[in-house]
Amino acid sequence: MQKEETFYNLTAEAACKSLDSTSKGLSSSQAERRLHEYGLNELQGHKGVSPFKIFIEQFTSPLVWILIGAFIVSLVLQEHIDAIVIAIIIIVNAALGFFQEYRAEKSIEALKRMTSPKAKVLRNGKEMKIESKYVVPGDILILETGDKIPADARLLEEHTFQTAEGPLTGESVPVSKSINVLQGKTALGDRKNMVFASTVVTKGRATAIVTHTAMKTEIGKIAKLISEQKQEMTPLQKKLRTLGKYMTIAVILIAVVVFFAGLIGGETASVMLLTAIALAVAAIPEGLPAVITISLAIGVQRMVKKNSLVRKLPSVETLGSVTIICSDKTGTLTHNEMTVTSMWMNGKSVGVSGSGYAPNGMFTVDGKKVKGDEFGPLLRIGTLCNDAHVAKKGNKWEVFGDPTEAALVVSARKAKIEQKMLNAQRERLDEIPFSSERKMMTTIHKVGKKKVSYTKGAPDIVIELCDRILLNGKVIRLTRAKKKEILQQNELYASKALRVLGFAYNDSFKTTKASEKGMIFVGLQAMIDPPRHEAKAAITRCHKAGMRVIMITGDHLTTAEAIARELGITGKAVTGHDIDDMKNLGAKIKEIGIFARVNPEHKLQIVNALKKKGHIVAMTGDGVNDAPALKRADIGVAMGISGTDVAKEASDMILTDDNFTSIVNAVEEGRGIFDNIRKFINYLLSSNLGEITVILCAALIGLPLPL
Repeated sequence: MQKEETFYNLTAEAACKSLDSTSKGLSSSQAERRLHEYGLNELQGHKGVSPFKIFIEQFTSPLVWILIGAFIVSLVLQEHIDAIVIAIIIIVNAALGFFQEYRAEKSIEALKRMTSPKAKVLRNGKEMKIESKYVVPGDILILETGDKIPADARLLEEHTFQTAEGPLTGESVPVSKSINVLQGKTALGDRKNMVFASTVVTKGRATAIVTHTAMKTEIGKIAKLISEQKQEMTPLQKKLRTLGKYMTIAVILIAVVVFFAGLIGGETASVMLLTAIALAVAAIPEGLPAVITISLAIGVQRMVKKNSLVRKLPSVETLGSVTIICSDKTGTLTHNEMTVTSMWMNGKSVGVSGSGYAPNGMFTVDGKKVKGDEFGPLLRIGTLCNDAHVAKKGNKWEVFGDPTEAALVVSARKAKIEQKMLNAQRERLDEIPFSSERKMMTTIHKVGKKKVSYTKGAPDIVIELCDRILLNGKVIRLTRAKKKEILQQNELYASKALRVLGFAYNDSFKTTKASEKGMIFVGLQAMIDPPRHEAKAAITRCHKAGMRVIMITGDHLTTAEAIARELGITGKAVTGHDIDDMKNLGAKIKEIGIFARVNPEHKLQIVNALKKKGHIVAMTGDGVNDAPALKRADIGVAMGISGTDVAKEASDMILTDDNFTSIVNAVEEGRGIFDNIRKFINYLLSSNLGEITVILCAALIGLPLPL
């Protein structure tokens, strides 16, 4: 079998030969042998942490050890009241910590839930439906719109085929696939001839040969990365452990000094032994562990009101120590909702306000509000040459189909062009579907007694098939000068990382067959997944608070740079390929503010490089691809609404509103809690220090012990 990274470099025929299979699929006996060889197509689980182990971990702090020692000494000295009080403190402290941390890590189990229960394959030359766990390398998958892909596979045939890979790669729009061979090493998001386990088919149909199953898939690699990440102590736990060690040493030294000073002063050994032990017990701040636990628990409740759900108590203080926030772009800094923001028609560049799929917004030219009716022809083409549907469900707008097409539906609705008004034209007489080779889609409709075709696609492709243009309601000849103007506008939009589509129509033919020749050009629509408005203010607050924000995304470099500039994220922009070529990422990471086109392994490298530089790192994310880095970071922050189960289970904190601002609010809360804990420790230690100082001085200068 080939190495994981080579199948996209092979032709479809070579891939079949490498896997000892054919386009007709495996025989039943071949499938059975391979199932025995490769095992079930399931992600390997891990042993969950038992409640008993979680409870025992509450007693691993040196401060708790000191309390246990004080409890034993109190019993020996028959100081029953002291012993009972200390025991209650130990039990309450352990109970609070146990109940807050009872939710065991279930990252791999969440990954299992993402596996498709059924798969359509060719076996013995016939199509059949089997449980996805029985899919093996060499199987031929039959994929259609809506299917969840059960394993990694190399495409053999495809027809207008697209998949949604956002949770795996960070790509904000569905990916158009092809069967073409790719050259050289290619990033995960650019492997157009491959499909991946747990991603979803959003358009078209295809056949593909399975190359990898179970833990060998891309999602399996992520599962392995998650399981390899060890839980580290938080800054607070490290500080308390250090404090506990120093306190233990100090208490023992003081007790020894008092014991020998008393002996030198003439006291008996038995009296001084009891005095030294009593002094050691008095020196211990019994309430410290409980106060810390209670402070953190109260902080957790306050954070819930600020849309931040903290899973582990020490994470509260960790938030207050954060120096760098590594944020995913799609769905965290942006809405993950494609939105038309600019249009070109009648020689005018038009601004379109609003974001997401809610049909709220207006049209402006040179900053002045204009009526959307003027751009009706452009908006109608976008709605009719379209397979998407947008509907409101409760308070949320849901998209059925391609997000890019959904954005066109919404831009038309902002001009009050509702689909109900277009019902007479919606019945298609014919269509030429979109393909990655043609980069266009055409539909033909009956409008009155005429047959009219509507086309949308890449502007440079569409414009070459047009000989006329619609300007201010009149159809005139499309000159070279006008073509140049349109293409310059297209380049201007593209330079801002906008995705641009060109629109045209043809009403001068009489057949019912779609035509893409001699068309009339109408205009452009440009869209992007826009940044959250509140995110920019939150990033500014981060900078003022001494925290740096770094964007890490699987999306394209130009898109990432455009969003980063708008949000105020500064620094050099690099890609995953650049990271692979760097000999020492840690030496250059101070200058970098944007990481684009990265794989999950790159995210781990970035987090590790920052931690080696002494930073306390918070990592935000919502996709499966974010999970390993979420678990490796000092504080992993998952999105509660758009986040996958995997991301949530790998995180330390979940944002219930998916709002980047909530992270900043949580950091402020964490800093306040840490400050309160520090003040209490100072108060408690200074009180106990006074008691110790009086007895120690009395012993050293030979005065009677003030017991």
